[in-house]
Amino acid sequence: MDKKPATKEQIQEAILSLPGNDRASLLKWLVDMDRAVWGDEIERDFSEGGAGTALLDRVKKDFVAGRCTKWD
Repeated sequence: MDKKPATKEQIQEAILSLPGNDRASLLKWLVDMDRAVWGDEIERDFSEGGAGTALLDRVKKDFVAGRCTKWD
């Protein structure tokens, strides 16, 4: 028998029922997981053939052409 996933509201309610130290631990885990997922996305986007390579190529061309200024 397939179990139906919890709703967002059920998850929120469950989180609110946790003791403070468990909520803090869960928050840290969520932040760490989100950073890892974001890091993986950035790595894929800027790897050869990724979605960000066109942007990187444009920035490199602009730099070589002298269209970039130094940030202070």
